Amino acid sequence: MTERAQASPGRRTVMGVGAAVLGTAALGVTGTAQAAARSEGKSGGHGGHRLDLPVPTVIGHRGTSGYRPEHTLGSYQLALDMGAHIIEQDLVPTRDGHLVCRHENDITATTDVAAHPEFASRRTTKKVDGVSLTGWFTEDFTLAELKTLRAKERIPGNRQKNTLYDGRWEVPTFEEVLRWADREGRKRGKPVWLYVETKHPTYFRGLGLGLEEPLAKLLRRYNRHRAQSPLILQSFEPGSIQRLAKLVATPRVVLLSGAGSKPWDFVASGDPRTTDDLVKPAGLKWMGSFAQGIGPTLDLIIPKDGSGRLTTPTTLVRDAHAQGLILHPYTMRNENTFLPADFRRGTDPNAYGDAFGAFAAYFATGIDGIFSDNPDTALLAAADFAGK
Repeated sequence: MTERAQASPGRRTVMGVGAAVLGTAALGVTGTAQAAARSEGKSGGHGGHRLDLPVPTVIGHRGTSGYRPEHTLGSYQLALDMGAHIIEQDLVPTRDGHLVCRHENDITATTDVAAHPEFASRRTTKKVDGVSLTGWFTEDFTLAELKTLRAKERIPGNRQKNTLYDGRWEVPTFEEVLRWADREGRKRGKPVWLYVETKHPTYFRGLGLGLEEPLAKLLRRYNRHRAQSPLILQSFEPGSIQRLAKLVATPRVVLLSGAGSKPWDFVASGDPRTTDDLVKPAGLKWMGSFAQGIGPTLDLIIPKDGSGRLTTPTTLVRDAHAQGLILHPYTMRNENTFLPADFRRGTDPNAYGDAFGAFAAYFATGIDGIFSDNPDTALLAAADFAGK
C-alpha cells in the first residue's frame, strides 16, 4: 500500500448509506454541515450491499488518464500503484465478440489506426446513439486485427506530456484486465477493485453484439459475479443494468448525464422520462429496485452558473441517500479547462488549477466517492477531508 493509500479515510459500508447533510452553498459550507458529512462518512450506514471500500472512494477514471493514455494496462497499473481504491474500464465489442477496453467504439482518437494503410478502407460514418461519427470502430475489427494497433493519448492538446507514451501499449481485452487484477491482487494480498461500464448497449445489441451476456460470462469465470465481489457494474442505460441484475449479483450503478438528457434506451423504447425525472425521489426509488447506486455528472450535485462557477448544491445527495443509494459522481480533472471557474488559476487552460479546493467543495456535499483522472490528487484531497 502506498503512503497516500494509508492516509486515505477508514473503510465503511458504502451501499445503503444514510442521508447526507448538505451545505447551503458549494463554497463556505458551514462547519456543522462539514462535520455531519464527515460523521456519516465514518458511520456504518443502513441496509444494502456492503462494499469494503474507503469513503470517499477514489475511482481511477479510465485508469490514470491524467498521466497515461486511457484504458491501457499502463494506465491501470499506475492507478493501482498510486493507491486508487477502484479502477474503471469501459467495454465495447470487437466484430468477433470479444470485449475490449475503450471509452468509445470510435477508436480514431485513441489508437494509431489512421497510420495503418491496411485499414484505410474501414474508415466510415455511423450513427451511434443518434450522433453521426466518422472514423474507425471496434465492431469492424476482429480482436486479432485490433491487437495490431497501439494506444495513444486522446487529448494531446491538453495533455502533451502523455504523448510520450503513445504506442507503448496495445488495446487490452477485459479478460486480460481480469487476469491482471487477479495477479496484482495475489501480490498485494487483497483484491483489486474494478468499475466496469457497458458502452452503448442498445446500439450493440442491435448489431447482434450484446454486451451483458458475454460480460456476465466473464464475471462468472473469474468469480466476480457475486454480491460481495470486488467489482461494480455501471451503465448510462438503466435497461442494461436491469439486464445485468438478472445475470449476476455484482453491485450495480446507473450513470446519469446532465439535466434534460435522456438515456438512449429510453429514446429507443419511447420512455418519456429524462434525467430530470430520474433524480427525483420517485426516479431514485425506481433505480434502487435494481441498482445500489448512481453515478451522476458533478453538475447534478452542484450546478454551475453562466460563468462556470459553482452555485448551491442540489438535494440529490440527500434524496439518493434516503433511498439507500450511494453516489459516485464524475469527473474531476486537475487542469484549469476542466475545473469550475472558481478554482481556475492563471491563464493557461492546461495548467493545474486549485483541484484541492474543488474536491473539498464536492466532498462537503456528502458524496460517497468520485471519479478522477488524477487519483493521487483525489486521494490526498480525500485524506484532507477525512482529517478535518
